[in-house]
Amino acid sequence: MSAKTFEWRAALVVAIVVVVLDQWSKAAITSTLSYGQSVPITSFFNLVLVYNRGAAFSFLSAASGWQREFFIVITFAALALIVWMVRRHPTERLFCWGLAWVAGGAVGNLIDRVRYGHVIDFLDFHWAGWHFWAFNLADSAITLGAALLIVDSFRPRPPAPASPKLPS
Repeated sequence: MSAKTFEWRAALVVAIVVVVLDQWSKAAITSTLSYGQSVPITSFFNLVLVYNRGAAFSFLSAASGWQREFFIVITFAALALIVWMVRRHPTERLFCWGLAWVAGGAVGNLIDRVRYGHVIDFLDFHWAGWHFWAFNLADSAITLGAALLIVDSFRPRPPAPASPKLPS
């Protein structure tokens, strides 16, 4: 791996570490808390065991059940696209790191959807009586990856090579 090339195996390692930590943390919470139980940690943070049948911010969580398969298919499609993009853009390191974090988080939540039919969430931040949506380490990895992708989108790119002019 050269200094300017992102090795796809590095993305795989990041994704695996995210999945392992995510699944370990969810196992620890589910073995410690009962569904709905909340344990205050600080004045603005609780551990709480909740299930999300939807996507981010509980999107489609109240749907009749079809959303499970829908999100599983979407996740597999997104993972295929991520693998293709990492392999296609090995010189765009920040871009590839962002995709690696997103992939790890996506797989962590995919495992929950396949095993349980919902995603296990347990991190609950709140302020002045308002609670942010509960989330997990996989969600945090996806958010970090998205932030890296946003930062990367503002980085200057070398101009694309001019395409040859075709005779008219």
